[in-house]
Amino acid sequence: MAKTIGAFFSLYLATLILLLSSGMFNTYVGLRLTAQSVSEIWVGAMIASYYLGLVLGARFGHRLIIQVGHIRAYAACAALMTITVLTMILIEDLWFWLGVRFVMGAAMVCLFVAIESWLNEQTENAARGTVFAFYMVATCLGTVLGQLTLGLFPNLDDKPLVFMALCSVLSLIPVTLTRRMHPALQVPAPLALRYYLTRVPLSLTVLFIAGMLNGAFYGLAPVYGLQHGMDTHEVGVFLATALATGLVFQWPIGWLADRISRVKLIRLGSVLLFCLGVPLWGWYPFSYPALLVFAAVLGMVQFTLYPMGTSFANDNVDPQRRVGLSALLYMVYGLGACIGPLVAGALMGVWGGDVYFVFVSACSLVLVVFIREQRVKGTHVSPDAPTQFVPMADTLQNSHVMAVLDPRVDVQRDVSHDPLAGDSMSVDGGEPSGPEAVPGVGRLPDPA
Repeated sequence: MAKTIGAFFSLYLATLILLLSSGMFNTYVGLRLTAQSVSEIWVGAMIASYYLGLVLGARFGHRLIIQVGHIRAYAACAALMTITVLTMILIEDLWFWLGVRFVMGAAMVCLFVAIESWLNEQTENAARGTVFAFYMVATCLGTVLGQLTLGLFPNLDDKPLVFMALCSVLSLIPVTLTRRMHPALQVPAPLALRYYLTRVPLSLTVLFIAGMLNGAFYGLAPVYGLQHGMDTHEVGVFLATALATGLVFQWPIGWLADRISRVKLIRLGSVLLFCLGVPLWGWYPFSYPALLVFAAVLGMVQFTLYPMGTSFANDNVDPQRRVGLSALLYMVYGLGACIGPLVAGALMGVWGGDVYFVFVSACSLVLVVFIREQRVKGTHVSPDAPTQFVPMADTLQNSHVMAVLDPRVDVQRDVSHDPLAGDSMSVDGGEPSGPEAVPGVGRLPDPA
């Protein structure tokens, strides 16, 4: 274990620094705009623009690395991050900030593409699970610390922007001074869209709703906190509580997910999330400690939806197609994260901050209605299902490259880059044929 940490310490440290700054910054934007009486629609648009940059910038990051190499690509994107943050101090125009947020998202995901592809190429299959675990810990720890760091800047002035710029530059040091060899260049897997749509439609629904919930959380939960009398430090603790419980409970939730029906577990979690939101619709003014309890339960359910949905999808895709699957899941999740803040922000702009939890309840209700065992046919169950549940960080803070670090995926055998010859679906979108043409997902057997 110590050998693994030491071997990749520079990359883990860079990851922690980047997530500390970006985790703090996403919350800071919502708090600052709310303090300036800017509409919640703008707050949602800012977070949506950032996540749109994350989703669309992943492929650009691959191309940039292929052209100039990992360290140069990382240095260029870190410099771009620093420039965009500092220009937000010079130009306080909301339309300009909207464009800058998109550029920041694209630059941030390029940084993580460089780190993750580096980790992946230099990791042996036997150590892949350990490397993945420490990478996830660095990711989640950085995000939680970012929320707590915000309490150091109670005035919500330009100092947090300066802090983020410093972090962008600071992350350059461990990466550029690393003594590890440069990794080989990689090509991203193409998306065999119709193949995956046929195999995992329910999983894609889970990932889309999870993206909506998590995207709205980073942008609008701070606004909710401010409107309920919290100061900057209390808002940071409120968000950090949800994120920390989401991390800690991935292990017990994963233990359950490997032993009972995953679709049942997702549905039960959705019911709990719906019931959690109802008391917070504005019926009664809860105290701050009570809200922290609600945040802990929220994080336990909400931030385990993504790994459960991903495990559910992996149960129903051929083992050799899971790298391509991860790319599609990332894009669907990111699309939800772009739409969620816009919808929640528009609703809060009209009806106030309490509507945030109405939005949470509505999203969870969609899962309750559509994710049910009666819809699981078991037609496409993978031969190695149920795959082992693997805890996962919030992938909206990084890129889908992380999925190939998943110990369930053997990257030496994965054929996501190859045509789907012999499968019921072809890359060009041909019609399905044969017994696998019947839609359905899940690991439950067909009813007798």
